Amino acid sequence: MADTITLTDHDEIRSWAAARAGFPAIVDVSPEAGTQAMLRLVFGQQAYEDTDRPERPINAGGYELVEWDEWFKIFDERKLALVVAADEPGRREEFHEIVRRRER
Repeated sequence: MADTITLTDHDEIRSWAAARAGFPAIVDVSPEAGTQAMLRLVFGQQAYEDTDRPERPINAGGYELVEWDEWFKIFDERKLALVVAADEPGRREEFHEIVRRRER
């Protein structure tokens, strides 16, 4: 695995995702719809699969594409960070992990 960097700045995260055709998404993992959102980034063709599915009941699995503002609201409330692979010449890694920020 390549070296990693940790991102918390909204503009840096947006830029990192945009360079990889990534979009913000939310997965509802709660027993009752709308109470426990899990953040996710989807890339390339995956970003279009959600819109091709027929209407599903809320909390039926899958993800919902959202606006960055909604995604970052949860990201900041939960004090999360995005860990990504450091860029290497000629490679565009999609590796990422959403983790809790380390307190300093």
